[in-house]
Amino acid sequence: MTIDIIVGTQWGDEGKGKITDLLAKEKDLVVRYQGGNNAGHTVVVGEDVFKLHLIPSGILFPETICVIGNGVVVDPEVLLSEIEALQARGIKVTPANLKISSSAHIILPEHKERDKQQEESRAEGQKIGTTGRGIGPAYVDKINRSGLRMEAFLRPEANSKRLGSLTALASRIAPYFIDSIEYINEAVRQKKNILLEGAQGTMLDVDHGTYPFVTSSNPTAGGACTGSGIGPTKIDKVLGVVKAYTTRVGEGPFPTELNDATGELLRQQGKEFGTTTGRPRRCGWFDAVVVRHAVMVNSITDLVITKLDVLDDLDSIKLCTAYELNGKKITHLPGDLELLKGCKPIYEDVPGWKAPTTNIKKYKDLPAKAKSYLKKLEKAVGVKITIISTGARRSETIKVK
Repeated sequence: MTIDIIVGTQWGDEGKGKITDLLAKEKDLVVRYQGGNNAGHTVVVGEDVFKLHLIPSGILFPETICVIGNGVVVDPEVLLSEIEALQARGIKVTPANLKISSSAHIILPEHKERDKQQEESRAEGQKIGTTGRGIGPAYVDKINRSGLRMEAFLRPEANSKRLGSLTALASRIAPYFIDSIEYINEAVRQKKNILLEGAQGTMLDVDHGTYPFVTSSNPTAGGACTGSGIGPTKIDKVLGVVKAYTTRVGEGPFPTELNDATGELLRQQGKEFGTTTGRPRRCGWFDAVVVRHAVMVNSITDLVITKLDVLDDLDSIKLCTAYELNGKKITHLPGDLELLKGCKPIYEDVPGWKAPTTNIKKYKDLPAKAKSYLKKLEKAVGVKITIISTGARRSETIKVK
C-alpha cells in the first residue's frame, strides 16, 4: 500500500495532470482534494488531448476509481458537462468509477455573480485575477457556515430555494454521491494504493502563498489530508511537481519574471496559456527560493521536473538561488508581500544544452549539460528528482532510479 500526494510547487500549471495520469495506472483510487473548476489539468494520450477541470486525472484508466473529495467546491453544471464530454469520447464515467463526496460544497449561481462583481469592484493594482467561476465566494460561504453541500441534492425539494435552477440536476448527479470520508478510509484499511491530486500550487495557497494574490483553499499537502479525510501519518510520499522554469497567472509578485524576448520564447515553446481561461501565463527563470519554500511547507520527498524540453534551444539559462533585499542576500521567501516585491533575484548562469530532449527515455541519455542543470536544481532545492517530463505525452517521461 502507498498513499502519495501530488502538489504543485510554484504558482500552479506545473503539469500535475500529466503526472497524476502517469501514476494513476498503478493506483486503486485517485482523490481530488481541493479547488474547483478553476483548475485545468491537461492529459495527452497519443494524439488525444483531454482537459479536465473537476474530474480527477485518473479517469482515463477504467479500473481506477476517481473521487472528488470533501475539500472541493463543485459547480454541478460544469461537472455534468465534463462527464458527458468524456462519455462522448468513449471514456467510462459512471458511479462505479467516479465518486463525489456528499460533503463537498456546491458552487451556486449566486457565487459566480458575486465573484465577478467583487473582482470588478477592486481598484487597479488590487485585482486578484480570479477565473470568475465562483470558487472564492463558495469557500467564503463554507467558512461562514452558510454554504450548501452536495447532500442538498438528496433532498432537492427542501433545498429548492437555494439551489434554484440547479434543483433539476438532482436525479442526474445524486447517483455519484458517497460518504467520502468512510469510503476513502475503508480503502486505507484495505491497503489500497491511493493518489491525492491537488489543483493550483503552493504559492497560491491561501496560508502559504503570496497572499492576497492566492486561491481560496489549501493546495499544499496539509490540504490533502483535510480535503480527503486521510490522517497525515498515513502519507508515504509527497511528490512536488515543478517546471524547469517558472510561470504564474494573475496578479502578484514574481521575482524572476521575464518581460522580454526570452519570456515570450518560454511562453510560445511551453504553450503557456491557461487550460481554463486561455490567458497567457507570465514566464520567468526557475526560482529555487520559491521551490525551497514549497519543499518546507509540504515536506516534499520527491521532485518531478516538467517541461525540460522547453529549454532545449537556449544558449544559456539562469537559475535563481537567492534574493537581494535592501542590499542583503536572503535565501528564504519573505512572508511580507511588500518585502517580496522588493526582492531582486540572484542568478547563477548555467550553459544550455542546445539539443532535443523530447524523445529521450533514459536519464543517462540526456545531454550532459541538461543533466548538469538538473543536478544544480537538486542541490538548490535539496530534494532528489525522480521523474522528468520532456513533453506532454505519457511516453515523454524519464523515471530516474
